[in-house]
Amino acid sequence: MSIPWRINLLLGACVLMSGVACSTMPTSTSLRTVAHVDLDRYLGRWNVIAFTPNFLESGKVGTADVYARRPDGKLEANYVFRKGSLTAPEQEWKGVARVTNPATNAEWKVQLFWPFWADYLILELDPDYQWAVVASRGGKWLWILARETTLPSATYQELLGRIARRGLKADTLALVPQPAK
Repeated sequence: MSIPWRINLLLGACVLMSGVACSTMPTSTSLRTVAHVDLDRYLGRWNVIAFTPNFLESGKVGTADVYARRPDGKLEANYVFRKGSLTAPEQEWKGVARVTNPATNAEWKVQLFWPFWADYLILELDPDYQWAVVASRGGKWLWILARETTLPSATYQELLGRIARRGLKADTLALVPQPAK
């Protein structure tokens, strides 16, 4: 009897995720989040400046995360991008997020594709909410986000240093082509 392709896909995803879970985990200090996030200030558009390369974001440019409140208390967590070229039409994946640590608002679960939820940890945040460093629970995936489409070189280098001092892999980050202002 043949197993339907959807079940094969789901089983493959489970095997992949179990491999990720068994990988070397950074220390809890590496993934300590900021003390508090003012959600109203954090909401809005965050351009992806750099990210740990992964299959979901491969080939995408001009990427951004856009957050907004929903009536049910959750957050919209939409991912906008262009495929391959900054002149390509903008596309959007609609997602949802929920804050899992309301004491800090710095730990979320985000879902772009049912039934998978991903951890979203805000590790670093500019006091003026102009840039942020976000990680997955195991620290395998990292993102540097900014309100503008670029960061000053000194700021970007400082953020790479902060990531490295946490024991996370800053040297694996790839810059995302963004449109000029």
